[in-house]
Amino acid sequence: MEAHEVGDAIAETMHKTHSDERFRRGAAVFLGVLGMLLAIASLGGEHAVKESMNANILASDTYAFYQARNERQTAYQLAADTLEALLATRPDLPASVREPLNRRVTEYRATVQRYESDPATGSGKQELAAKAREFEAERDHAQRRDLNFDYARALLQIAIVLGSVSIVAASRPLLWLCALLAMAAALLAANGFFLLVELHRG
Repeated sequence: MEAHEVGDAIAETMHKTHSDERFRRGAAVFLGVLGMLLAIASLGGEHAVKESMNANILASDTYAFYQARNERQTAYQLAADTLEALLATRPDLPASVREPLNRRVTEYRATVQRYESDPATGSGKQELAAKAREFEAERDHAQRRDLNFDYARALLQIAIVLGSVSIVAASRPLLWLCALLAMAAALLAANGFFLLVELHRG
């Protein structure tokens, strides 16, 4: 090998080493950005899980209240029916007895109606059922958001692993693959916040 060839080989090696070093530094910075995106996606996912759990608890509590109202409504309904049957089968009852019984039947019927629907307080069965459905809708919305964050976190973790390997191997194709996964993860994370596209669990 000639002296000038040795010099060229050394220069080429130094240039390649310098290029690899620059590549590794850039890849390391890129991985730092991916770590930040992973943290954001994790926070978004945790928030969505909390929203889902809270809405589920509120829906469950509202349905329990609905069931309690239904049982009490049934009890008043039965009591009113019983008193009406008594009044119908005992026409010989004096007015002093019939009037209080009739008043009681009227009160029971009014209570039954109030338990069915009470817009003023929002504690009627119809209002409670509507409120429970709203909480269920909030829960389902939060769960759909969380699904996006789950996928985003998984892709970001895979991208970080590939990026780390690309630094060790000084492999640009691996870093490009890492970047593609990171882009998909960023889109999923954004969709987790805004829910522009519906995803479904397979």
